[in-house]
Amino acid sequence: MIPHFRRLYNQAFSKEQYENFLNDLKSRHPGSIDFRVAETPVFVPDAFREKMIGACESIVDLICAPGFKSQSEKAIPSGDFVPGEERPCAFIAFDFGVCENADGEPEPQLIEMQGFPTLYAFQVYYPEILARHFSLPKNFSPYLSGYTRETYLQELKNIILGKEDPEQVILLELKPHEQKTRIDFYCTQDYLGIQPVCLTDLISESNQLYYLNEQTKKKTRIKRIYNRIIFDDLRAQQDNLGPHISLQQDLDVEWIPHPNWFYRISKHTLPFIRHPYVPKTFYLDEVKQIPPDLENYVLKPLFSFAGQGVIIDIKKEDIPAIPDPRNWILQRKVNYAPAIETPGIPAKAEIRIMYLWPEGAARPRAALNLARLSKGKMIGVRYNKDQDWVGGSVGLFAGSA
Repeated sequence: MIPHFRRLYNQAFSKEQYENFLNDLKSRHPGSIDFRVAETPVFVPDAFREKMIGACESIVDLICAPGFKSQSEKAIPSGDFVPGEERPCAFIAFDFGVCENADGEPEPQLIEMQGFPTLYAFQVYYPEILARHFSLPKNFSPYLSGYTRETYLQELKNIILGKEDPEQVILLELKPHEQKTRIDFYCTQDYLGIQPVCLTDLISESNQLYYLNEQTKKKTRIKRIYNRIIFDDLRAQQDNLGPHISLQQDLDVEWIPHPNWFYRISKHTLPFIRHPYVPKTFYLDEVKQIPPDLENYVLKPLFSFAGQGVIIDIKKEDIPAIPDPRNWILQRKVNYAPAIETPGIPAKAEIRIMYLWPEGAARPRAALNLARLSKGKMIGVRYNKDQDWVGGSVGLFAGSA
């Protein structure tokens, strides 16, 4: 997106360089990167960064407002409510499509948001390996708000571990060693010393939880859970998962973040936001008249993940066919710009701004980012399997952003 640096990078690029980079990236945990990694980072102009952060901060204002929790209460399905929600959401992510305005200038458009952790550890490891193999501009960084690698990791440690011993903190997921994002679990373990644990391996005694520590081989009390379970995924795997405890009971643990935030900060919040970089969004059950320009809208289920269930090319008959319209949104379609020059056709991009909210802080701060490149209709690594210069990436910002 910064033409000078894009031109220099593309001219210096070679497939051999890329293969060496991938081999290095995969060497730490062989076989654990189960998604395509793009050939390039995204060089993000200062003005574009500021537009994204400005939009994020306006939404953070909404999240920090006194009435937000009561307003978002109805977002939590009754069967998914988890007791013990005491602190603000430690992790918030905002996804922006790289678009163009009417004057042809780059402009972000919010795609969705989530009160849920993403690749908060892998995105520390990945840019370091990238810098070993490619000539990147000096003083460019993936970090925001003045964070450095060291201060970011310390903040991440403080948020996830609190005052507890790493042995008494776990990363909770469903079949963690089979997840496409498992490289992030292993990087989290490298940096923080906490073990990824499957829901089926939890041991419940009264309202306390235990797990088998893989290092000590001892049953160990769990005091904090770094939660990576998405309840949609849990429901989808319910029949094949095997015996497991219910997370809806009142457990003597601290959740980081609490599962209820997955619903509170989500596509459910989008209809409340009015901002030039947030597409107009409506709850489907509140749409009284189908827009005549339906081709300019997209239908999204509120709580799916990784783009599943999204209807991009809507037909009039699709809307009455939705069985639960209260759990869907109709959103003004975002037109991604072919902003990333590549040796083939240009790629589209999304940038995810990742926030941290330390305990006791008045509001969260932008800390890190990831990017995804695409040459198809959908952004996401699962939709571009036969393309090059697509996949997981990172945005690099000039100076101390």
